[in-house]
Amino acid sequence: MWTSLILCAMSLGMVKVEEDPNKSVGQWLRSCLKEQVGLKVTLILVGRGNNTSLVNRPLPPWICFEILNMRYFAKIGNALYLQMVKMATSDYVVLNTGQKMPLIGLGTWKNPPDEVKDAIYNALKIGYHHIDCAAVYNNEASIGEAFKQYVGADKLVRREDLFVTSKLWNTKHHPEDVEAACCKSLEDLQLTYLDLYLIHWPHAFERGDNPFPKNPDETVRYGSIDYKETWKVMEELVRKGLVKAIGLSNFNSRQIDDVISAAAIKPAVLQVECHPYLVQNELIAHCRKHGLAVTAYSPLGSPDRFWKDPDEPLLLQDANIKTLADKHGKSPAQIMLRWQVQRGVVAIPKSVNAGRIAQNLQVFDFTLTEDEMKIIGTLNRNWRYLVPKIKIGGKFVPRDAEHPDYPFNDPY
Repeated sequence: MWTSLILCAMSLGMVKVEEDPNKSVGQWLRSCLKEQVGLKVTLILVGRGNNTSLVNRPLPPWICFEILNMRYFAKIGNALYLQMVKMATSDYVVLNTGQKMPLIGLGTWKNPPDEVKDAIYNALKIGYHHIDCAAVYNNEASIGEAFKQYVGADKLVRREDLFVTSKLWNTKHHPEDVEAACCKSLEDLQLTYLDLYLIHWPHAFERGDNPFPKNPDETVRYGSIDYKETWKVMEELVRKGLVKAIGLSNFNSRQIDDVISAAAIKPAVLQVECHPYLVQNELIAHCRKHGLAVTAYSPLGSPDRFWKDPDEPLLLQDANIKTLADKHGKSPAQIMLRWQVQRGVVAIPKSVNAGRIAQNLQVFDFTLTEDEMKIIGTLNRNWRYLVPKIKIGGKFVPRDAEHPDYPFNDPY
């Protein structure tokens, strides 16, 4: 046996557990942890005679293998490092395809290509199993480098245990362009299939390789492809095994119904902006009625947009959220993410900061009361932070509002 001491870092604090010399490492871990359902636990095994200060040092690259639904890592030098992630049934939603989609994922919008690879590594090593991507984010090639290094047999995460989403951009709505766009994302991400592929927006831009084709006055050049025609080719991606599920992003309820009316394969997910200032109750109810799961992007309010209004409300500084955070010993971000997952909404906060990436996953060790959930729900202002804007004549104006398929003219 390698060890005489294990330090378990859990939500209950640091716990010292003596090894049972009569059991194998696998048997011992299973017996020790079988009661710990839904807790995220980091285990660090320290060899006999080694300094336990290793616990507080950065973990080196590791070799990963499995015991049941627990992951632990092989001996490195004189120490054996382990990390265990035991997922409870409440950690995911089940899609209409039967797939399990983790309730917390890592968003990658605005993550620079030179930083996103480390963000993926920091997420995967602590237990993330859901990464949200998009071609227009211009970082899928860097994400693919991370997947190549850390995803697969004998790596941090097996491919079958990772849920990866990407999105079809507005310039690729033409039926002849959809499969090629999907294959480009697969090539960049170094994957053979996507778990979920979304139409990023209902409105098309002018066909071509320039993601933001412009008119002389700097407005965007629109396309006229009906999104139902695009959807038909999205269905072919499923039939060909390139994607496991297809869905929508930024569609309103009327547009969702329009797609469903023509669909042979129904959408599995709707991804939309959603947070306590934009609770989306009606849209979420509409999606559930039709069997769609909902993913919340910008669940913390996206305070770092280049078109940010200096007078807009700051969600992370909301007094009600901060009061609940103090009560539970959590951050405002964790309170808002807990609110989402507790009502069954997937959330994909984005970050490249290792500490915040870890913190955003630590939302399964506490529960908001019914009254606390109601308090957060009453904060709704129908406030959209994510209305894409461009600067024309020195002023920011909605980029796509003149398109006939612009989704935000409807109530929900």
